[in-house]
Amino acid sequence: METLRREGKPLAPEVVLEEFPAEERDAAAVAIERLLSESRLILTRKRKLALPEQTGLTYGRIQGNARGYGFFIPEDGSADLFVPADAMHGAMHGDKVWVRPTETVSRNGSAEAEVMLIAARAQMNIVGTFEKSQSTPGGYVIPDDTRLYMDALVYEAAAGSAKHGDKVVLKITQYPDGRRPLMGEVTEVLGGKDEAGTDILSVIRRMELPETFSKASMRQARSLNKPVNADAIARREDLRGQLIITIDGADAKDLDDAVSLVKLKDGWLLGVHIADVSHYVQPGTALDADAYKRGTSVYFPDRVLPMFPPEVSNGVCSLTEGTEKLTISCFMEIGKNGKVMAHRFSETVIKTAHRMTYDDVNAIFDGDDALREKYADIVPMLEEMRTLMELINAQRVKRGSIDFDLDEAKITLNKAGKATDVSVAVRGIANRMIEEFMLIANETVAQHAFDLGMPLVYRVHETPDKTKLADLNAFLGTLGYGIKSMGNVKPQTFQKILQKVKGTKEENVVSRVVLRSMRKARYAPECLGHFGLAAPCYCHFTSPIRRYPDLMVHRMLREILHGEMTKERISRYEETLEELTRHCSEREVTAMEAERAADDLKKCEYMQSRIGTVETGVISGVAQYGFFVQLSNTVEGMVRVTSIAGDFYVCDAKNYRMVGRNSKRVFRLGDPVRVRVAGVDLENSNVDFELVPSANGGAPRPKNGEEKPAKAAEGKTAAKSRHRRAKNAGKVAKDTGK
Repeated sequence: METLRREGKPLAPEVVLEEFPAEERDAAAVAIERLLSESRLILTRKRKLALPEQTGLTYGRIQGNARGYGFFIPEDGSADLFVPADAMHGAMHGDKVWVRPTETVSRNGSAEAEVMLIAARAQMNIVGTFEKSQSTPGGYVIPDDTRLYMDALVYEAAAGSAKHGDKVVLKITQYPDGRRPLMGEVTEVLGGKDEAGTDILSVIRRMELPETFSKASMRQARSLNKPVNADAIARREDLRGQLIITIDGADAKDLDDAVSLVKLKDGWLLGVHIADVSHYVQPGTALDADAYKRGTSVYFPDRVLPMFPPEVSNGVCSLTEGTEKLTISCFMEIGKNGKVMAHRFSETVIKTAHRMTYDDVNAIFDGDDALREKYADIVPMLEEMRTLMELINAQRVKRGSIDFDLDEAKITLNKAGKATDVSVAVRGIANRMIEEFMLIANETVAQHAFDLGMPLVYRVHETPDKTKLADLNAFLGTLGYGIKSMGNVKPQTFQKILQKVKGTKEENVVSRVVLRSMRKARYAPECLGHFGLAAPCYCHFTSPIRRYPDLMVHRMLREILHGEMTKERISRYEETLEELTRHCSEREVTAMEAERAADDLKKCEYMQSRIGTVETGVISGVAQYGFFVQLSNTVEGMVRVTSIAGDFYVCDAKNYRMVGRNSKRVFRLGDPVRVRVAGVDLENSNVDFELVPSANGGAPRPKNGEEKPAKAAEGKTAAKSRHRRAKNAGKVAKDTGK
């Protein structure tokens, strides 16, 4: 490839091979064949080797869409390109491809491209619902991931024991190429789509999340799960006599952080004590390999996929009440101004006095006499913690930290695993208190490593993209909140805007649009700062049981404390941290997508019992085919433009609104609306709403009974599936002669 880049033109294979010594040419020929198979090299019509980019092609990945078209995300970071359905040429969601930009422009003004080569397939398996064919033996698998817009044909011999309506895992045996259909064989039946637990298991399989640990990991975990030995205690700072507590959710079992507080003359000594997982899990071990592969624990409404086996996550490393545990402690002397005046780190042993819950601590703050009496020994410390939390928060706000107070869902399941309620999770004083203490500990660790010039795994959040900032400013300008100087945007800029709109009718819309203009936080080996927190240095230190980056930070901090961060170690980290942080960032995204997908499933399951009810919500997004509405309990659904009679509505994406062509009626992001729950599509995790006319002037189409909208939604889904299967069947007929 270097030869082709140097020459800048296609070359005959024999010319390229002449660049290698005679004894290496066979290996080079094999490498060329591999690069050709991956489409990293191509053969021209004159049978010469060429780099695809030399023929005007661009490399990147495809982001699919349920409607058959896609978007091309270039690897070089340049602008995305729209790929029409007839230009996909068999490319599927996630595939690495080479495209040729075209001169065509899509309806929304995006430049278009055509897929020319598929370099690497992203999907080896598909998770979906098996449906028997009524016309031919076998059936189809309808993918759960709607971005995989094609159903997969399954011959009868490849269906195994799958029954109509089963959730299955399908191994792809033939990829679509414009002539031939997507085909596969069933390798696992997950269960009936209505069976308890099958929905979450389908998400686990679709996201390819590991469910089991290796035998070596399990053996190692069992060998570690025993009381702390005397030798380990003797080598540590002994904090067993200090008043230290944990504060977590009532159902939490992996307790990895504890706190203590001592009032000083001019401030406080805050101790944040984190489970010393790095003492037990050494690099290169089976436990370490499994944890790295996972990257993070994944939390579902009905189960947890932990990063470590339970013997580690809920056993030896969990800071259980009244039990000796090994920790790494961050001690911070904090002044009355809420700033860290001095700090130190220590390898410690603790014995927590109480395992507190957020609910109980919040009740204590609310004056619950029974709980205040029960925990009389720690009530004074809790009150001091509350005071300190307010000071730390005020200092953080003062420097420009941006707080998006977003609601999180609390999903209640019955014994059968079905959702019986969806509500907003309470975020009380106790929750905020622990949050602030963990934030300041994370900052302190990051700043310590940075000041010493030592390597670390940083948590970074970069300045917003200039294009997104320009779009945001144009929108804010229409509301009278435009940013005067775009050349030096700081966190305070956004903070001031959010403070200005607080309590106004524009608060919802401005908060949502500002949030969407932000980049996503990620892990990096460089200290690039955290824009949202207005922190020059930040890392994740406080959750090593459930996040691999935190475990790495612990290892690196221990090396710094022991003077083991040699030139050789630093050089090794320089070689490996780039890939490690990329991997951890990707695993985090996958975990978040899986958690969101599972929550959406359970929310839809709950909303089935609410069909026909009238709810209040706010417009949370706009699209060409309708607008999204989020209810007060965090459930989100869509009002489709086809359900609004009396006008034709056009999406004004730049201004986050739908506008009636004749009436000029506007539905804007953040507007309050009242809607009726019209239908639920569990297969695609969609909730359909209709406007209630008395509240907002919308005119939903007439209904004959409350159940018809749901049936209509189901009918559309079924019709869509039949249409996709019919297209596939036509391709099969051409290919097989049937």
